[in-house]
Amino acid sequence: MDLAEIFRVMRRRWYVLLPGLLITAVLVVGAWRVLPVSYSSQSTVALLNSRKGAAADGNPFLSMEPSLTGMADSLARNVNSDAAKGDLKRAGLTEKYEVKIADNAQGPLLWITVTGHEPAAVLKGNTTLMEFTKQRLRDLQADQKVAPDAMIRLTTIVPPQKPEAQLKSTVQYLVMGGGLGLVLSLVATFFAEARRRGAAGPRHRQGPAGGEGPAPRAADRSGRPEEGRPGQGRPGERAAGRPEERAAPPEPYDQRDQPTVQLPVRPAPGTRPARRPPSWVK
Repeated sequence: MDLAEIFRVMRRRWYVLLPGLLITAVLVVGAWRVLPVSYSSQSTVALLNSRKGAAADGNPFLSMEPSLTGMADSLARNVNSDAAKGDLKRAGLTEKYEVKIADNAQGPLLWITVTGHEPAAVLKGNTTLMEFTKQRLRDLQADQKVAPDAMIRLTTIVPPQKPEAQLKSTVQYLVMGGGLGLVLSLVATFFAEARRRGAAGPRHRQGPAGGEGPAPRAADRSGRPEEGRPGQGRPGERAAGRPEERAAPPEPYDQRDQPTVQLPVRPAPGTRPARRPPSWVK
């Protein structure tokens, strides 16, 4: 089946294809309005050396040691733990969040991301999570009896950004649903075409009463169909309950019954044909 045949089938079975496409479009539009839109807000923080460690040059950004990156990873794992989620829930953060080391970061940078369906709640949640991360960093060092001047600090690099709608996943789901509806509509269209062709085939092979049609009678030498011989019933008479009759022997062939054609006789060479007498001579 080539592309032209596919379009011809779609045109013939438009009454199957069109309702399927309309139903798919209605479902896609309804899903677009019903599905909630997700919003995301992100901020970036960095770990700085302690005041005591940065006293030599007075600039903490010039003394970012590799050990700070390991501390950033430990802090992110602690904030993402179940115990921290319980504390944040009690603090009023019910949205989904994630704290991780920034991609392609050249230092101890953390991404703080909050995702939810209400933009105001998402922005407030990001601020709450940032303050919680700072407090958790101080608690971890306090448990190890670290002096205040030797504690690692946390500073804000990028404040919580305005929540943005995350439509990529929603559009992907809608496109998948629309493609599935289109495929099902095409399958229904070709199924209807196959059913119609399958039903039309036996109808042409059957007779008027639904049975097999009579076989064509043989033609005689003159080209006309041969009539039934005496004692020989037509097809279907035996199935109707008539007794089977013995066929009579065929009549002998008589050549005289066939039409003859008289051809003119050509005279022999050297002889003159006889002259026909006039028409008035009796």
